[in-house]
Amino acid sequence: MSHSMTSVSRAWPALTATLLLLGLLNGCGPAHVVVEGKFPAPLIEPLPLTLGVWYGDDFANHEFFDESKSKHESSWIVSTGVAQVQIWDTLLNGMFTNVVHLKTQPTAGQPIANVDAVLIPHVEELQYAIPRHTQIKVYEIWMRYRFDLLSASGTPIAQWGMTSYGKTPTGFLQSDQEAVNLAAVMALRDAGANFATNFSRVPAVQDWLREKGVPISSEPQ
Repeated sequence: MSHSMTSVSRAWPALTATLLLLGLLNGCGPAHVVVEGKFPAPLIEPLPLTLGVWYGDDFANHEFFDESKSKHESSWIVSTGVAQVQIWDTLLNGMFTNVVHLKTQPTAGQPIANVDAVLIPHVEELQYAIPRHTQIKVYEIWMRYRFDLLSASGTPIAQWGMTSYGKTPTGFLQSDQEAVNLAAVMALRDAGANFATNFSRVPAVQDWLREKGVPISSEPQ
């Protein structure tokens, strides 16, 4: 009987140590933010065109991972994919008379019916700055995009890049996750505003709009 009790008493410290180790490992996991926000539609006159849009897996499931450089820092996973689709759906539906979501990626030789062009957005880079030496939770996020505009038959029309920037407007937030989320939302809103403002200023896009007989805002109506 005493031998059995001794075995159990020896097992408890080992079990306790294992549970503590697991708890420490779980506590050191990356901070994960799934970006959520509200994105208003642009207050502009939509272009009289039907735009096809293709969201690739890398875009629709976009995720940024930053591994911590030391044990005093946290690794971060920032998932923007759902919010990316949300804001670009809202933006494009406000910019064009009709928007068609494509189920397959357009390729040359396989025309897409009933669209004037196809837009394919890409997130090429995401960077962020964290306040490491202060308790003020003001975060900054930069995003770099690339856009491919193709004809209905898959021929390239234009390709251009764009950057966006977001910063938490206040340091009085409950958590680091809230601050990162808000900075990402601000960066997405900035991206939408930049795209809406500069789309028709891209030289190759201007040429395409003229071919379609669409007046450009900077030209006489």
